[in-house]
Parts: sequence; C-alpha cells; structure tokens
Amino acid sequence: MLRGNKELWLAFLTMLLITGMYGFVVVFTRQIPPASDVFGHGMGIVGFVLMLMTEVLYSLRKRSRSVRWGRMSAWLQFHIFTGLVGPYMVLLHSSWKFHGLAGATTLLTVIIVVSGFIGRYIFTRIPRTMDGLEIEGTLSQEALKQARRLLALWHTIHIPIGMALFVSAFVHIGAALYYATFLK
Repeated sequence: MLRGNKELWLAFLTMLLITGMYGFVVVFTRQIPPASDVFGHGMGIVGFVLMLMTEVLYSLRKRSRSVRWGRMSAWLQFHIFTGLVGPYMVLLHSSWKFHGLAGATTLLTVIIVVSGFIGRYIFTRIPRTMDGLEIEGTLSQEALKQARRLLALWHTIHIPIGMALFVSAFVHIGAALYYATFLK
C-alpha cells in the first residue's frame, strides 16, 4: 500500500516552482507566454516528455517479468508525479487557448488526470505489500473482489482515453512542426 502522499506533495511543490517561473515570465514580458515562443514550446516539450515517461516507463516496468527495475510502489509514485507535473506544464503551454485539436488534446489531458486520481483512490483501497503485491485475506473477500472489479473497470476506461490523448498529442505535434516550423 502507498505510504503517505509523498509523490503528491512533491508534484505540488514542483508545480508551485513552475508557476513561479511562469509568473516571472508573465510579469517580465507583460503578457501570457504564447505557446509558439521559446518558453511556451519549452513548457510543452518538457510536459509532453514527462507525460510520455508517465505512460511508457511505468507500463514497461509493470509488464516486465524478467527485469526488476526497482519496486512497483516507487514506479507508481513516479507515474503519479510525472502524471501531474507533465499535464500541468502542457496546460501552461496552451496559453489558455483551447481551440481545435490543441483544445481537444487539452481536454483529454484533463480527463486523464481526473481519471488518474480516481484510479489512485481505487488502487489504495486494495491492501498491498511494499512491493505493490496484493495482500489476500485482510478484507472480506467480497470487498476485495469489488475493489478489483472497480479497478478493472477503471482500466478499461483510463487506458483507451490515454491512447486517444497520445494519438491526439502526436498529431498536434506533427501539425505544429509542419505549419509553424517547416512552412516558414
């Protein structure tokens, strides 16, 4: 079972630091940083890389049976941290404009983050060892079965939305590169 909320506090503090940098840029330039300038692109790129790490690295570790790259609980904390900080940076990259494909991608990002909070809540209802393995027999078997069913249902929703998010994000990145960079 997860001990405390270390990853949530670390994500919150990191987002406060990023907000401070963003605020400094707003005060210095006297405008909201456009998504297409160096700062805006930087926020979007770093945020997207964090989101990609959120999905790819955690999924690889979760499915790896032969290689042990650390405890699953640590990887879940990493997943939660990058799954909060990355989308926050992408939201700041949007310049608070939610039009077209970029707006749809931002909406999917918000949905996946909210879904992640729901999944974390369900996950913490199932008793686990420090390595993330389920502990049998501590709850009544019916409560444990219900929590597992909820988690399975949550996965059937969360994973396809995540895939749609990344398809949308890659199309957005490709279009941004084509129209804003290669055509200039």
